[in-house]
Amino acid sequence: MKKDIHPKIYPALFVDLSTGAEFVSFTTRKTQETKKIGDVEYNVVKVEITSDSHPFFTGKQMILDTAGRVDKFREKVKKMKEMKEKKEKVENPEEGMEEMTEKKPAKKAAAKKTAKKK
Repeated sequence: MKKDIHPKIYPALFVDLSTGAEFVSFTTRKTQETKKIGDVEYNVVKVEITSDSHPFFTGKQMILDTAGRVDKFREKVKKMKEMKEKKEKVENPEEGMEEMTEKKPAKKAAAKKTAKKK
């Protein structure tokens, strides 16, 4: 391992600004403000959100209605497909003609079946 390439690690006291909770850990950040606890002097790092104030950890997290979002998305995709199909029919009228000619043999087949029954 190469020497002198790793940052220096300092003991740190993380302070949650919203709740005032304090957490002891380590950091590579050197701060001007320090606080002595016991025999150890800690760098004070002020943070806005910690596990003490984050909604996920406090149980105050809002649950979103994801099922409603999925349904809305599926509706939107369905409408887009329908619009695309309509646009293709308008742009390619020959495809519509093919559909009409395909229906005629189906009617003849039905007529043949009734003729065989007689």
